[in-house]
Amino acid sequence: MRRRGERGGGGGGGGGDGDNGREEGRTGAARRERGRLAWCPRLRTLLLDLLLIYISVPFLIRLFPVLLTKFVFLNFLAFPFFVDLRRPELLLNNTISLYLPTEPGVTVGIWHTVPGSRGAEAQGKDQRWYEEALADPHPVIIYLHGNGGTRAASHRIQFLKTMGAADFHILALDYRGYGDSSGHPTESGFTTDVLALYDWAKARSGNSSILFWGHSLGTGIATNAARKLQEERGVQVDAVVLESPYTNIREAAAHIPITKIYRQFPGFGYLILDSLALGNMVFPSDENVKVLACPLLILHAEDDTVLPPHLGRKLFETARSAYKDKTKVKFITFPEKLGLGHDYISFNPELPTLVQDFLNMK
Repeated sequence: MRRRGERGGGGGGGGGDGDNGREEGRTGAARRERGRLAWCPRLRTLLLDLLLIYISVPFLIRLFPVLLTKFVFLNFLAFPFFVDLRRPELLLNNTISLYLPTEPGVTVGIWHTVPGSRGAEAQGKDQRWYEEALADPHPVIIYLHGNGGTRAASHRIQFLKTMGAADFHILALDYRGYGDSSGHPTESGFTTDVLALYDWAKARSGNSSILFWGHSLGTGIATNAARKLQEERGVQVDAVVLESPYTNIREAAAHIPITKIYRQFPGFGYLILDSLALGNMVFPSDENVKVLACPLLILHAEDDTVLPPHLGRKLFETARSAYKDKTKVKFITFPEKLGLGHDYISFNPELPTLVQDFLNMK
């Protein structure tokens, strides 16, 4: 009897343990459920905050269009970081750094790369020698880079190498507010910087040709400067080359990837795109090319995902319709298989030949 009782008692104890286990399981499940429920309000609050920010941004831009300058110019992204712009010889051969005042209170940093054929001669030479070298027969490119970064960005370094090896002088400047240049970026200020550099180069280059070469944002700067030079002074720059261009900054903004999340937003055109002009940013290349008469070469990669090639073609068609001499305007595309995208046309070894053929400099 005692044994049976003991076994019975043991059986009762086992049943109690099972009940306790089930109770603990239910308690744990309830605790986890409460934890999940506790996250719901937090997640809801986060999503509402993000939605509020998303909705607020276009209205803030309309009210304060100056905010757009940060997104358009990106001059605060001074990459590559930790590069001493005063010492280009660490990255390039045949290159020195110089500084040019463009107006009171504004000085811009410039790299001057001499033609590769003069590389051995350039070793150890000072700025005076480089300035005098501009008077040789080689053409001069004033290189106008895109937004973000400095003249030391890798694709810009490659451009200097490629075109320097093809026996061009290259003057690559950082506009006001970029790199080691003083001042604050503005569209009109960029034009002032470019024309000051043009005057400086023209005073030293004798009869050598001077080209404006713009890339991305720099294409609008190039056409602005060329148009002002022609309209206000009656002087034509010897040629303009536009690499990965756009028609105007409004249309460019409608296509760049960063605006994709707002393209279906009610009032996208009014609140964001129209605010560019309110922030004094127009870069009207499509209007500028109607005035120009100098040789104009447009280059675009078919796999450009930043500024689609149809913008370059549209600009070409506008220019060709306006030019009396249609042979002065040319559009060259680079097939997708080359993988040149938005920034790497200068990596194409055929680029110098294409440019020289167009300019009859070969």
